[in-house]
Amino acid sequence: MSVCKKYVVRVGEKEIEIDEKVVKILNIYVRTEMNLEKLAEELGLDGWAEAYEFVKKIPAWIAWTPSILWQREMEKCEKASEVKIVKI
Repeated sequence: MSVCKKYVVRVGEKEIEIDEKVVKILNIYVRTEMNLEKLAEELGLDGWAEAYEFVKKIPAWIAWTPSILWQREMEKCEKASEVKIVKI
């Protein structure tokens, strides 16, 4: 019996599911000089304040995980017998 976890971060009234696209954006954010305004734009948030709240909530291990590894883990979810939603 395999269990898969999907992560969701609540920022204001929005819920952002952590998928491969979001992990790619986070990878760029933590490895370059991307500012909070640009991060907010990429994630569809309403400004740097929401982006700051998002960054405070997201676990560092997710931000530093290469997107290809995240993609492989999410592919396992398709075959998992149970999917747990973890709200952050």
